[in-house]
Amino acid sequence: MTDTPQPAFVDIAHGPSHLQLAPQCGGRLLSWRIGDETVIYWPERADWSNVSRVRGGNPLLFPFLGRHRVDGRIGEWRDGQGIVRALPMHGFARDLPFSHAIDDDGRGVRMTLVDTPATRAQYPFAFRFEAAYRLADERSLDVTLTTSNLGNAPLPYYAGHHFYFALPHALRGETTLELPPTERRRQLEDGSIGAPEVGDPRYTLDDPRIHDRFHCLQGVPKAPVRLESPSLRRRIEISLDRPGSAPWYAVTTWTETDTSDFYCVEPWLGLPDAIHNGLGLRWLEAGATETASLRIVVSEL
Repeated sequence: MTDTPQPAFVDIAHGPSHLQLAPQCGGRLLSWRIGDETVIYWPERADWSNVSRVRGGNPLLFPFLGRHRVDGRIGEWRDGQGIVRALPMHGFARDLPFSHAIDDDGRGVRMTLVDTPATRAQYPFAFRFEAAYRLADERSLDVTLTTSNLGNAPLPYYAGHHFYFALPHALRGETTLELPPTERRRQLEDGSIGAPEVGDPRYTLDDPRIHDRFHCLQGVPKAPVRLESPSLRRRIEISLDRPGSAPWYAVTTWTETDTSDFYCVEPWLGLPDAIHNGLGLRWLEAGATETASLRIVVSEL
């Protein structure tokens, strides 16, 4: 822990619903509260000298997510010309400052990252990456990632979210995760992606089969991803079939330890190392833009 001062925050509110964000810290959504209820977890004593490694909020994963490697070396990727470049796990967006603009009605914010000489050394493409958060109503949050190719060559990417949902660890056994049709996969020690297994429609969060797993979606999901916690009387639904959205590839489930008071449910556009294995790798043509959207709704059981 250091004495690094806290950054400037952006606060977005609608009725009892309140978002806090830190655009200069990787465009990070820090927390979401509805009245006294914490939906998105943020630790009380965050290390502001190393925000990208803080367990909480919603780190933005761009241009690549997960671990990628070349010849066994994590944090490297090989481009189409055979050039090997360094790029950190989950990409560089979560380490960089975003500019931002608040919606006129105060209910949303747009945060933007553009390429620089430093990013082009790791990822040689001209881009604009925008994350927009908007409170659709007092218990609903719309989140949109927009990627634009500002260059003259096709741009590869696969972005994603890393939502830390607040959940006392003692409640994992009673908290259920419901999913649309999926195949369950994981990343092996050598970096490859394991063979798919037929996914279950419902799990409890203490099920070891879903720790650090990718639930690969089978077509556009018509039903939302749903978390239900009876003791909290809380239902969280994540709708991934938003109009005009690029198709989400997988939902990843993860938590850090048996005593972590959060559980991560992470919509991703691809799988780790997609730049090499092709699983969810997206290509944007020169001048093209696409969005990936979702909606989170919190309700009482």
